[in-house]
Amino acid sequence: MKFTCTITIEKPLKRVIQLFDNVANLKEWQDGFVSLKHISGQAGKAGAVSMITINAGKNIIELKETIQVKNLPTQLTALYEHKQMDNTATHRFTALSEHSTLWKSEVEYIRLKGFVPRFMATLFPGVFKKQTQKWLNNFKRFAERN
Repeated sequence: MKFTCTITIEKPLKRVIQLFDNVANLKEWQDGFVSLKHISGQAGKAGAVSMITINAGKNIIELKETIQVKNLPTQLTALYEHKQMDNTATHRFTALSEHSTLWKSEVEYIRLKGFVPRFMATLFPGVFKKQTQKWLNNFKRFAERN
């Protein structure tokens, strides 16, 4: 399953990247974000591995994040591994003008394990895209205030 979400942020590319690339800001736009714990590699660089904890209501979700490509301000690609599913996310940023930036998030679920994830992906694929778009919308509101 593969999809793309986009948003235009009314801030310069440089400022968008400053806000996006700051771990302290994750709680501002990722619902339920609890923590990011660095495990190996050089933090924030290609090859770095971290554990991300998210509070999803009644469930605590732990994801292993491996940064595959970090070429900001234009691209960040990471692999996210969970016991039920794995996905890659490629974030691309483009300056549209001196004062606005396009963020394109390309997500591909490469492994779905278990009945519930496969069921959701088959019957309700929009749920995955909706969550990604929600985070882009949250980031836009946060960035435009800062």
